[in-house]
Amino acid sequence: MQTYPTTDTPDELRQLAISQLRKKRSLQAHVLAYLMVNVFLNVIWLLIGPAGFYWPVFPMLGWGIGLAFHIWDVYRPAQPTEERIEREMRRLSHQ
Repeated sequence: MQTYPTTDTPDELRQLAISQLRKKRSLQAHVLAYLMVNVFLNVIWLLIGPAGFYWPVFPMLGWGIGLAFHIWDVYRPAQPTEERIEREMRRLSHQ
C-alpha cells in the first residue's frame, strides 16, 4: 500500500497524480519493450537451433534486474508509513 505526502492544495494533489501516472505509463512502455525484445531474441535462438546454449537468458536476466528496479521505483511508498517511522524510533531509542 502506497502512502503519499499530504498536500495542501488541489493543485499539489493534481501534480502528484500526474507524476504518478507518468511513472506508471513509463513502466508500461518498459515492460512492453522488455517483452517484445526478449520474444524476438527467443525467436532468433529457436531459428538458429535451440540445441545450443540458451544465450537469451543473459539479456533477460540483466534487463530483468533493471525492470525490477523500475517497478520498485513506481510502486514503493513515496513516504515511509507512520508504522515504519514509529518502529524506527523505538529501535533508535533502545540503542
